Amino acid sequence: MRKMVLFGFGVLFLLLFPVGGGAWLIGDFQIPAKPVKKVVPKTEPVVRSRADSGSSYSSSSASTGLASTSGSSFTDPVTGMEFVWVKGGCFQMGSSSGGSDEKPVHKVCVDGFWMGKYEVTQGQWQKVAGNNPAKFKKGDNYPVQKVSWDDCQSFIQKLNGRSNKTFRLPTEAEWEYACRSGGWDEKYFGGNDVGRVAWYNSNSGRSTHAVGGKAANGLGLYDMSGNVWEWCSDWYDDDYYKNSPEQNPQGASSGSYRVLRGGSWYNRARRVRSAHRYRDWPGSRDYDRGFRLVASGRQ
Repeated sequence: MRKMVLFGFGVLFLLLFPVGGGAWLIGDFQIPAKPVKKVVPKTEPVVRSRADSGSSYSSSSASTGLASTSGSSFTDPVTGMEFVWVKGGCFQMGSSSGGSDEKPVHKVCVDGFWMGKYEVTQGQWQKVAGNNPAKFKKGDNYPVQKVSWDDCQSFIQKLNGRSNKTFRLPTEAEWEYACRSGGWDEKYFGGNDVGRVAWYNSNSGRSTHAVGGKAANGLGLYDMSGNVWEWCSDWYDDDYYKNSPEQNPQGASSGSYRVLRGGSWYNRARRVRSAHRYRDWPGSRDYDRGFRLVASGRQ
């Protein structure tokens, strides 16, 4: 009886104080402890934002994307002018932070067109018109200036008589669409860095410069901000944006002034913005007035 009591106390002791590792030992038989389930704390998935990834918009990235849609180019055999195909599309024309004539910002759609890669040069003007009216006679590859809107029409008429293409001035809508690399929200031609893309009063040395000396925009065009103002075909109306049609606007039906765009070597940065509008008499000649052409036809 005494032995049984002692044995009972021994079993009770082992049950209360198990062998290490959580196992019980009864005689030679070991009962394994119930395994403890390891709890792994959950982690939240990492969500990357555009800021985390370093992704951002730049004029160079826009250039790559738009150049692939802008099509090919051709060279006019009479003058040597180069033209770039600008694929049609829609964009928001104007600026909410600009002058009153730049408002309201409104949707405009244009058909595709061939845009002059550069401003018309003095050498190209001489080939067609037989003279050089420029104040800054610095070389054939410099933009022609001191030409009025009427002078441009005479030049175009002569050129059309010698070419199998039909040339004209761009509409104001075509001009802004091309300047903005096909509709991007770009403050200046091809981006937001004015010194990279434009000859204006802070870097021009108070004179014109050879065409193509600054960076191109996303369509491969040059000098649409600064260097020389560029005539457009439209009559100017400071309220035109309030009534502009959406499809291929042609400007006011009549007026006293013609539209000028892009600013010049003489102007401050504000005037070389993509959305800035200006005007002058059709017969006005000034030493910062020039132009570029649009050619007829499809790609």
